[in-house]
Amino acid sequence: MMKILVCVKQVPEFDLEAEIKINESGQGVVTDHLTAFRMNRFDEYAVEEALLIKKELSDVKIDALTVGPEESAAAVRRAMGMGVDNGIHILTQEGNPLFAGQVAQWISNVVKIRDYDLILTGVMSEDQMQGQVGPMLAEFLNLPCATSVIAEKMTPENQTVLVEREIEGGYRDVLRLKLPAVVTIQSGINLPRYPSLSNVLRAKRAKLEIFEADSLSQQETATVSTLDYPGKTRAAEVLSGSQSEKAQQLFRVLQEKAIIP
Repeated sequence: MMKILVCVKQVPEFDLEAEIKINESGQGVVTDHLTAFRMNRFDEYAVEEALLIKKELSDVKIDALTVGPEESAAAVRRAMGMGVDNGIHILTQEGNPLFAGQVAQWISNVVKIRDYDLILTGVMSEDQMQGQVGPMLAEFLNLPCATSVIAEKMTPENQTVLVEREIEGGYRDVLRLKLPAVVTIQSGINLPRYPSLSNVLRAKRAKLEIFEADSLSQQETATVSTLDYPGKTRAAEVLSGSQSEKAQQLFRVLQEKAIIP
């Protein structure tokens, strides 16, 4: 049997027109006013890819894992609604900031007591957009890793996975990784399915495996020192007066900047 782990994250539904404010700790943004949450879209592609592997190879078991406070379990249940077999929740205290190094270490501690053949994550989370958890997880587990994967082909008879990943200039890397391995999935690799009613009902009844984050061993890792708002790089100059006066002012400004002689 092949065992696959998919790492998923619950992210807030931000209003694109709303003002983003840094919280009092200076290490994150204010989310207290947010009431809508969903699974990270990049992780949906990872879940779907795991399900496609299961369909192709048949003898496959898939676990979904998330890290976060109690409400984060909804992301795991969403993955189970799509067809994942079991759910794992690394439970953290409400309000504690989560840093990539911490999350990767917690996940690695859980993975080390299991025997996964393949670990899939989204290429990044929509709220942080750092793309660090997958590669860090691979480092903690001493496993090969490929990022931004847009195509994969499992070859279990050779204990490898063949992947294509995006690189600059529109080119692609083609890599063959020896299993077990960590792969971060890019959007567009597939079309994530909607949860089925039967799976949703099963997910609601299912008992998740809970690990308290505080009980998992952890080394010191890099954390966010402080966030700051971007500074102004240029200021606008408003011209006033009649059209003739504005034209003269504009001409003088362009001369000062050596744009015209």
